[in-house]
Amino acid sequence: MNNIWKNSIKRFLPVLIILLAGMLLLFNTAEAKKMDNLSLKEQSIVKISSYTADGNLPELEKALSEGLDNGLSINEIKEILIQMYAYCGFPRSLNGISTFMKVTAARPGDTIGEVPEVVPSDIDKFAVGKRNLEKIFGKSDVKAPYEEFTPGINTFLKEHLFCDIFERGVLSYKDREIATVSALSSIKGLEPQLTGHLNGALNVGLTPDEARDLISIVKSCVGKEQGARAEKVFDTVLAQRK
Repeated sequence: MNNIWKNSIKRFLPVLIILLAGMLLLFNTAEAKKMDNLSLKEQSIVKISSYTADGNLPELEKALSEGLDNGLSINEIKEILIQMYAYCGFPRSLNGISTFMKVTAARPGDTIGEVPEVVPSDIDKFAVGKRNLEKIFGKSDVKAPYEEFTPGINTFLKEHLFCDIFERGVLSYKDREIATVSALSSIKGLEPQLTGHLNGALNVGLTPDEARDLISIVKSCVGKEQGARAEKVFDTVLAQRK
């Protein structure tokens, strides 16, 4: 009886393996289709930004390697990590850069990519930053309260973030807003900023379906609470844009 049972297992085991492999393939295909609004490169931008903001370096290391596999260049990833300092602080950004140094050292030969532009020293950085800001968020004659209360931060915002960083090129405005929204979605208490940047992302080409994919990735990377919070903010943004 035992021999019959063993022979039956041997006979059907290859069939079971093939069936299980097929089911796994179908599952992975279904999961991929759920995210088919964002390209693989854009999905990697979301993961890299989310893990950097969350400080999850082991998962960030995997996401960085995956990002290179998905077609992001070394310089594109560098730009993402540089920009992160403006939204989740220098420590998180520097930790991300250190992690990326480790990844690139282990896999030489990846594409370097486009070289960042050097911002000329003689330009009006405030005017350039204001122009870039308006491309993303639209023109407004109303000053934000922080501009009057702390003029210095307004100068840094326009001259440094939206001029020095955005004028470097390498990433499109859409890519930069994907990175920003992903980081802000991963940090508790930044709903006002997330609201603004979700609007900005939609203004520069992110579709509502792509935004839903972004939030789903954040939810899987950082947590259900963060994902639910971002979904709530996004629903409000869409309702206000109608």
